[in-house]
Amino acid sequence: MLKVFADRGGTFTDIVAVTNNQAIIDRLLEHPERFLIVSLPNRQWLIVYKLLSENPEQYQDAAIQGIRDIMGICSKEPIPSEVIEVIKMGTTVATNALLERKGDRVVLLITKGFKDALRIGYQNRPNIFARHIVLPTMLYEQVIEVDERYDAKGNELIAVNIEQVKLDLQAVYQTGIRSCAIVFMHSDRYPEHEKQVATIAQEIGFTQISVSHQVSPLMKLVSRGDTTVVDAYLTPILRSYVNQIASQLPQVKLMFMKSDGGLVAAEQFQGKDSILSGPAGGIVGAVQTSKRAGFELVITFDMGGTSTDVAHFKGEYERQLESEIAGARMRVPVLAINTIAAGGGSILFFDGSSYRVGPESAGSIPGPACYRRGGTLAVTDANVMLGKIHPEYFPSVFGIDGNLPLDKDVVIEKFAQLAQEIVTATGNHCTPEQVAAGFMAIAVENMANAIKKISLQRGYDVTQYVLCCFGGAGGQVACLIADTLGMKKIFLHPYAGVLSAYGMGLADVRAIRESGVEQPLNQALIPQLQHLMQYLETQARSEMNEASSQVEVVRKTNLKYQGTNSILTVNFADKVAVMRQDFEIEHKSRYGFIQSDKTLIVESVSVEVIQKMDTPEEPLITRTRSINEAPKSVEIVQMFTADKWHDTPVYRREDLQPEDRITGTAIIVEKISTIVVEPNWQAILTEYNHLILQRL
Repeated sequence: MLKVFADRGGTFTDIVAVTNNQAIIDRLLEHPERFLIVSLPNRQWLIVYKLLSENPEQYQDAAIQGIRDIMGICSKEPIPSEVIEVIKMGTTVATNALLERKGDRVVLLITKGFKDALRIGYQNRPNIFARHIVLPTMLYEQVIEVDERYDAKGNELIAVNIEQVKLDLQAVYQTGIRSCAIVFMHSDRYPEHEKQVATIAQEIGFTQISVSHQVSPLMKLVSRGDTTVVDAYLTPILRSYVNQIASQLPQVKLMFMKSDGGLVAAEQFQGKDSILSGPAGGIVGAVQTSKRAGFELVITFDMGGTSTDVAHFKGEYERQLESEIAGARMRVPVLAINTIAAGGGSILFFDGSSYRVGPESAGSIPGPACYRRGGTLAVTDANVMLGKIHPEYFPSVFGIDGNLPLDKDVVIEKFAQLAQEIVTATGNHCTPEQVAAGFMAIAVENMANAIKKISLQRGYDVTQYVLCCFGGAGGQVACLIADTLGMKKIFLHPYAGVLSAYGMGLADVRAIRESGVEQPLNQALIPQLQHLMQYLETQARSEMNEASSQVEVVRKTNLKYQGTNSILTVNFADKVAVMRQDFEIEHKSRYGFIQSDKTLIVESVSVEVIQKMDTPEEPLITRTRSINEAPKSVEIVQMFTADKWHDTPVYRREDLQPEDRITGTAIIVEKISTIVVEPNWQAILTEYNHLILQRL
């Protein structure tokens, strides 16, 4: 049997597969340069494979092609689905459709008089001094105003004009629109009118009908409406992608990662849940592997080619209710991930007086200068210049035929040229390597600031945390980031380069249901909340396929002070005093003060049902060398750090054994990434093949 975990990223698709089929392994061992194979306990093996996400000449879908390559099936043959136990994947299909505005055509049906409510939004000015405000483009194409109205108490003021709605919807249907979003005033509590209109849309033949009381059953017309429109815009695109995958894998159990860090069956995967599908897998992978390694306080740091994602973990996944992604506002629980445009491909600029890094990225085509496609200098080039990346330890996949190593000469030439420009412009004499180090310092500062935003600025002391680094470029800057933040420990998993895909295999099935309350918190409200949560739990359990014994239920309450809008989430308790105390501790940590005399309002409640999954075991490795014998380096290279060149040994990850200690400066190379051990740092390998870097 084969279990497949896949993450389709912007540049690469990563695949991690677990199998007990000896024949597959024997065939793959003939291609050690393409597949990384690790033997697990119980006669199983783990296969790691990377391929380009977009390669239209070779294949239609990277994940399907990866499965074919692992099983050794050519593109004409059908995939034998009986040997595949489960496929769990994360995808950026919806994220890219949102970024590029390539979703489905949508009509918005809204209460009469509120035609422009979503366009006007909340009037927040994130950039207070901007004189030229560019509003995000709306995702809907047409608006139908429906003459209907409930008041806030649930009295019907105006009934729906059924005939008029039929005529309006029919007219829109003729223009070729097949997706509609229905958002009425107060329908989070009184959904009758929405249900009536949804029935009409269904009869006319609309294929995607997103109804606000199902998509986001919370008060506030604008955020509820925005979320419903995003769902109507993205779900059809996602459906066609899911169906395309499912059609090639009939009868295979197919699951997708949601933005909240839980898995869901393919047929229940919706647009509103898919925006952070890929990065969420990385967070789950980082948290679960860190917990296995014995760390409870974790800052996750995922550095790829285009962007870096960071998140904070202190015992449970942190979610945010409101988020804005690619100009679209949404109100669904998503993992609290802070993304910045800084990665290996971020372009380096000198603007005549100062150095700048990014946010523009060189991507994979043309890529950084060293990729041999005529690209400009990027962060990866700076690491080549500093001797932290060496072409001979990097996959030779560059040039026209995709078989040449990185080009170091062009990097040296371009940095020499840049150093000359800087002397001419400023009169400052710097060597090319000092210029590269200067750019790296800025990139590191940008990434460290992203971590400060989710930790220090919210009252957490990062020096007590471990930095879990992953993603292709994470290991190259790990020590520098930790130094900037005063962190003492770094954790690097053996599958750090593909941790997002591995995370799909470590995730649980999760279903979250929420409901608005908007009432003062007092002891009399508790039975009402318990009753509501019981109902939400029943709803969430209905999403789980099999009646699983291992189910965990988490109940949360979203509280705020009366007259304010800052919601904090606490665990639900039967006693008001307990919830109040939890709220005050969190409020003090976040904002530095509390207001004991103010009434607390229960904004909403949520129930999360978690079904535990079987996850891959991690193999133990044993030491065969004597304890006094140090690992042997492959060679000594020159590396520039702390303003001077150092003789630096290079080690291969597979040559290291438990209890080996390597003191910086050193470079550890592995198949899927490079790890730089800076001065005053020491790397230690554990029996789980985890690398722990400690500050001396």
